Amino acid sequence: PWGAAGHALRARVLRTKPVESMLEGTGTAGTQGARLAKVLTTLDLISLGVGSCVGTGMYVVSGLVAKEMAGPGVIVSFIIAAVASILSGVCYAEFGVRVPKTTGSAYTYSYVTVGEFVAFFIGWELILEGLIRTRWMINSVGTLNGLGKGEESYPDLLALVIAVIVTIIVAMGVKNSVGLNNVLNVINLAVWIFIMIAGLFYVKGDNWSEGQFLPFGWPGVLKGAATCFYAFIGFDIIATTGEEAKSPNTSIPYAITASLVTCLTAYVSVSIILTLMVPYDAIDTESPLMEMFVAHGFYAAKFIVAIGSVAGLTVSLLGSLFPMPRVIYAMAGDGLLFRFLSHVSTYTETPVVACIVSGFLAALLSLLVSLRDLIEMMSIGTLLAYTLVSVCVLLLRYQPESDIDGFVKFLSEEHTKKKEGVLADCEKEACSPGSEGEEFAGPPTNTCGAKNLPSLGDNEMLIGKSDKSTYNVNHPNYGTVDMTSGIEADESENIYLIKLKKLIGPRYYTMRIHLGLPGKMDRPTVATGHTVTTCVLLLFVLMFIFCSFIIFGADYIYEQSWWAVLLVVLMILLIVVLVFVILQQPENPKKLPYMAPCLPFVPAFAMLVNIYLMLKLSTVTWIRFAVWCFVGLLIYFGYGMWNSTLEISAREEALHQSTYQRYDVDVDPFSVDDGFSYATEGEGYPGWGPSEDKGFSYQQMAGAKESHRTSSRSKSKGRHKPPSEALIANDELDYSPE
Repeated sequence: PWGAAGHALRARVLRTKPVESMLEGTGTAGTQGARLAKVLTTLDLISLGVGSCVGTGMYVVSGLVAKEMAGPGVIVSFIIAAVASILSGVCYAEFGVRVPKTTGSAYTYSYVTVGEFVAFFIGWELILEGLIRTRWMINSVGTLNGLGKGEESYPDLLALVIAVIVTIIVAMGVKNSVGLNNVLNVINLAVWIFIMIAGLFYVKGDNWSEGQFLPFGWPGVLKGAATCFYAFIGFDIIATTGEEAKSPNTSIPYAITASLVTCLTAYVSVSIILTLMVPYDAIDTESPLMEMFVAHGFYAAKFIVAIGSVAGLTVSLLGSLFPMPRVIYAMAGDGLLFRFLSHVSTYTETPVVACIVSGFLAALLSLLVSLRDLIEMMSIGTLLAYTLVSVCVLLLRYQPESDIDGFVKFLSEEHTKKKEGVLADCEKEACSPGSEGEEFAGPPTNTCGAKNLPSLGDNEMLIGKSDKSTYNVNHPNYGTVDMTSGIEADESENIYLIKLKKLIGPRYYTMRIHLGLPGKMDRPTVATGHTVTTCVLLLFVLMFIFCSFIIFGADYIYEQSWWAVLLVVLMILLIVVLVFVILQQPENPKKLPYMAPCLPFVPAFAMLVNIYLMLKLSTVTWIRFAVWCFVGLLIYFGYGMWNSTLEISAREEALHQSTYQRYDVDVDPFSVDDGFSYATEGEGYPGWGPSEDKGFSYQQMAGAKESHRTSSRSKSKGRHKPPSEALIANDELDYSPE
């Protein structure tokens, strides 16, 4: 009994959400059946990502790091932090393409990859991060206006009013929220341009001379980079809008990349002007951009920058409160939180109950709790999410193709009706020459997804020819065919691989053989997938130990104690070996419109950076974090695990099977109602065997029913196709009217 109970618990916490349940038409719906409005364009997503980051980084972090950590070297700190953020960003971008038309960000990504318990854990931490980040922004805006000091007086009524106003705006509709976000970003952009132009009249090159550029050395630059990294936190807001984006499979990766590059440009340019206008030791850490003009007697500029500061911090507050209701909505829609939280208003098309609850909690937090006690907890949830998304990318790219194959079959069944009547036109226009003169003019354009015809390349899609045919999520070849060649992905080559071949020359293939790297025709198996999973888990544990020793045993390393140096070298070698073992395993050849480059190095390095930053937080922060996790565990094991959508579906399926076993065991399983017909000549029924094996158990009957029911959805009722016709039907999945 204990073994059975343990197996059941393990099955529950590790169960994953099917990808097909999150596609268009089958995604999360509110308690009243309403859905979120699909109104966000790529530009809107970029604006959301920039707005959620740039306010704090430009008006707060730049001055703090320049004065106390890196001096003018804050420029280098921002660049290092941006590179580290982009590593996690590309992993988010790939998942935005793998699981489009969803909300919930890393919560949803982990639900379809590593299991329900980890997904709940990450979603719970994202809620914590959203609450504290909102609290921080409320305090910053209130302090900036000089009306409320959240650290000195309670209750902070101004913070309460600000939280209520922003909550109302977010609940009124995504169009209103994004519209306000865009207006505030335009104001912020205008103030940034003013700072750049006006600041040029007061710059002094002496502030960078005579060793003043790196007054704290490279250790100060790296310390500053760890702080600057938090200025880029917020781009994951883009990943929570998949259900509200018009084209999430293309908008999300482009928006993540563009927002990070935009934020980096703003931070670096402002840091250059700041450190050239004022010596680093004279920078005001409270309001650095306003006071740098006051130091030169330009008092009018102070008020202009103050307007930008209010706009920047307010838009960051909006960006903090915007994703939190959507994470709550996604978790409640899956049954892991109370289902009434997934209610979507038919008027505003937003998760209005989740908006009100999250705004109330943020306001209560700002009213009663000191910000000083919570500020370090703000980033734990985000860093954990970044780490998990990197782990998930590593796991998925080396797994067998069975899941993707099922994904394609589901798509083909969902869009069978759309194909009827259009496939013939597609074949007539695109799959055959338009005239005799065009017969030898070149390969015809593939607008129906045929394997033997070339498809549109990415460059043609982006320039403006995407109206002909693109591989979107509704295309049956989505995720299985390389968009640039129209053939199976094993025939295509990565651009980095092509450059490497040119650099090494004919020794390239010899080197691959000696290193044991997989060949082009190698495919992942269950065994290789298990090897990668084991290596990734060991890599995570080893990185945790390595970062802990680097942080807490830094004194021994600086003193060059032989055992400390030997231990560091040994752990580095083990990390390299694990990464190399992962590299030796074959990747899944299926291609997506966007994929994280340079696997496994990019996700592995992102894991290392995020784990290091998490361990830099104080012990008290981890204790408070553990308390929050304990509350989450009580909710999951007391409510979520027993009321999740997957649990309810499993119970209904078990009840359905039990009913069949009790009442239908004597009924002929091959009835016309179930889509079965008499066997053709020379063909036997499933489950029929030799005379000595004529027993027909319930499991065989149920398996035959389920198998035929699945395969007969796209076939005419009452006909059972022989194997040759079934193969032809599967091959027809490669054609599409898209």
